[in-house]
Amino acid sequence: MKLPRNLSGKELAAVLCRHWNYYIVHQVGSHIILQTDILSHQRIPIPAHAFLRIGTLNAILKMIATHKEVRKEDILESL
Repeated sequence: MKLPRNLSGKELAAVLCRHWNYYIVHQVGSHIILQTDILSHQRIPIPAHAFLRIGTLNAILKMIATHKEVRKEDILESL
């Protein structure tokens, strides 16, 4: 599945909060810090840019997929 090229950091954070049990801890500069305690504790910085770079988005999705023990495609379907 192809990664979306027009996804903003705020949109990604909203989807992760709504569908994957993350919540916003705080924002430091241009990064939104998300956290989850489901399965185990994890914090993820999300750049609050207009469009996320493909490599950045891929790295974030890999971290979440590994932590949640799901496929990256499952997360992409919820976007």
